Order: sequence, then C-alpha cells, then structure tokens
Amino acid sequence: MLSGRRLDLLDPSPMDIEIEDIAHGLARVARWNGQTVGEHAFSVAQHSVVVEDIMAHIEPSLEPRWRLAGLLHDASEYVIGDMISPFKAALGFDYRQFEERLEGAIHLRFGLPAKVPVAVKKLIKAADRASAWFEATQLAGFTGAEADGFFGRPPPGYHLHIEPQAPFPAQERYVARFHVLSEAAGYEAAPRAAFETE
Repeated sequence: MLSGRRLDLLDPSPMDIEIEDIAHGLARVARWNGQTVGEHAFSVAQHSVVVEDIMAHIEPSLEPRWRLAGLLHDASEYVIGDMISPFKAALGFDYRQFEERLEGAIHLRFGLPAKVPVAVKKLIKAADRASAWFEATQLAGFTGAEADGFFGRPPPGYHLHIEPQAPFPAQERYVARFHVLSEAAGYEAAPRAAFETE
C-alpha cells in the first residue's frame, strides 16, 4: 500500500488497514468496469458515499455506526477491484469467503463488528441497488425500464444527479465522510497496538 503497509490478502490483519489506502484505491476503481459516459469513471469511492446517503434517506434515524458500515460496504475492493456479480458467482464460495474475511478485518479496524446485523445488510443492499439504478440510467446507457428490471425503482423522494469526479476529489470526499461518521459514532480507528499480540 502507499502508506507502506503490507496487507496479507489470505490472512488480513486489521493493523495493516488504513482509511487513506482504502480511499486511494476506491477512488481509482471504476464502477461498471469503466463503461460509462463522461470524462472520468464513476468510482467506487463516489458510489460508496451515495450508498451511505441513500441509506440515511430510507432510514433517517439510522445510527452513525451503520451509516459508516454503508460507507465501507465496498471497502474490500480497494485491493481486489470491483467485479461484477455474475463473475463473483462464477468464482464460487471461496471468493465470497475471501471477500468476507477482508471485510471483517476492515470493520474491526474501524470499530465495527466483523459482521453487521442482517437488517443493516438488507438496507445496504437496497441502497446499493438504488445507486446502481441512477448509475445505470445516467452513466451506463440503460433505459429507465431496463434499470427497473435489474435493480427495482429507487426509493420515493430520492433524487440524484451524478457528476463523476476525478480520483483525488473523490478520495478526499470519501475520507472526509469517513471522519464525520466515525466521530458521530464515537469511534476512532483502533490503535494498531490493539491488534498486536505478545
């Protein structure tokens, strides 16, 4: 990682995870494999900020820690990239296990439980699909009807105009949002010493 950290992908340790590395990577990973209109790709970093915002729209009383989980929902992609769902399914269970192990380490690093509650997972998924609807219709050439068929309609009353950002502003926005949510949740990134063994 640019921070100097070395992350073992097969056995990820929370002490080797830094939010700056995550933001840097996600701001340079393109949604839709880059098959979108515009000068810049729509990054996973931008998508993650949108997902967290949609979650708050659907569930206004949502606790900051679960909004933080929404922001981090694709954080593992900072090292493994954004693979489309059919390809993930083709790779099978081992890939999912690998992804879940990395996600668990990321959550522990930033004060969240390794696995979030099922209700929160469902909310993240609903917000993820809503973001995908806007991305599909504004950036990826889908008609509204096509996007409805794949993702369902976005939540009533939520409107989004997407302007894909260059990597650096997307990275900065992601980090800033992380700090706002971490502070609101009463979390600070756990010190590395907390993960070190005797």
